[in-house]
Amino acid sequence: MTRFGLSERQAQAILDMRLQRLTGLERDKIEAEYAELQKLIAYYKAVLADEGMVLGIIKDEMLEIKRKYADERRTEISALDGEIDMLDLIAEEDMVVTLTHYGYVKRLPKATYRAQKRGGKGVVGATTREEDFVEQMYVVSTHDVLMFFTNRGRVYQLNCYQIPEAGRTARGTAMVNLLQLDAGEKVTAMLPVPEEKVAGHYLIMATKNGVIKRTELSEFTNVRRSGLIALVLREDDELIGVALTDGSYELLLGTRDGMAIRFPETDMRPIGRAAMGVKSIDLAKGDEVVDMCPVFPDMKVLSITDNGFGKLTEIDEYRVQSRGGKGIKAMNLTQKTGKLTCQLLADEAEDILLITDDGTIIRTPVDSISTLGRNTQGVRLMRVAEGSKVVCVARAEAEEESDDAEEENGDEEI
Repeated sequence: MTRFGLSERQAQAILDMRLQRLTGLERDKIEAEYAELQKLIAYYKAVLADEGMVLGIIKDEMLEIKRKYADERRTEISALDGEIDMLDLIAEEDMVVTLTHYGYVKRLPKATYRAQKRGGKGVVGATTREEDFVEQMYVVSTHDVLMFFTNRGRVYQLNCYQIPEAGRTARGTAMVNLLQLDAGEKVTAMLPVPEEKVAGHYLIMATKNGVIKRTELSEFTNVRRSGLIALVLREDDELIGVALTDGSYELLLGTRDGMAIRFPETDMRPIGRAAMGVKSIDLAKGDEVVDMCPVFPDMKVLSITDNGFGKLTEIDEYRVQSRGGKGIKAMNLTQKTGKLTCQLLADEAEDILLITDDGTIIRTPVDSISTLGRNTQGVRLMRVAEGSKVVCVARAEAEEESDDAEEENGDEEI
């Protein structure tokens, strides 16, 4: 009152106003804190009583960590210091590299396939998933390069020694753990490329919508870890086949509606990696290409349908045409046979594996399949359950008849 010249009433009014405000603010804060604590207590009790909520919290926290820190490594972790070539540290030896239908890859020494009992399924029995099977197998050196092509037209590259080694009965490593594949992207072809084959060789790539491309192999010598574009695809198209040629091959393509076309690869001029390609066959509305393979004179054309019908046909019945035509009839398809699933060249000394969409697999010797003309339905190779269909066919080495003497010695080479 003395300092500011206030009356007793004025001073009291000021003091009363401040105390009321402070008291009111403090009460509101305590009440809000109490209400918040009650909510937290109820939430914590709910979490403790519900395992699903606990797992949900863990999932959310892991996703948040992934969002913050899942960027690409900026440095390479390596035990090597200086100009040391990794190949100098890898012993050169022959390896068997296998790729399964469901995208598992592995390598194992070629000698592993010696001293096995006869009468089994060889490499096909080397998977742990009953419905899976080996779709591609190559014998390559540990110093060789393997190319992996995906359905989206990209190519990836691994050295043989970079593929994890596994036992004969192991399933292998999923391709998604070795290559930087996008969601929905899957490997459709694996090709070994020895160094001596780079010069003067070509890659032939075919799509389901009838586009085909021929590119010099030398354009794929420096494939980045994240992959390269091997073929530009339209949105509704997919890469269905890749072949390595020396420039003198003929190609055979088959379609879902049972048509086929054969033409020399020289009908296509070599074009660059980032190009789209040219027309391989004039497809009817709703038709699509199912297979593309190089032609070998000593092999026969194997045609298999959705409903398990199949046949062999002499390759000479498929005359050479110009690229881009409508082709000729490869098989007489009916409601009973279903559409054409695959058309490939097979040796009568081989076996084939047929797999249906319900996981059923049958193994059949090629020499037991009838050799018929192009305009025929074929014979039943597999009884397919109602509502199912054959979705894939793979070639495999023939199973040999059991021989007691060799079985005892255990010296068979598969």
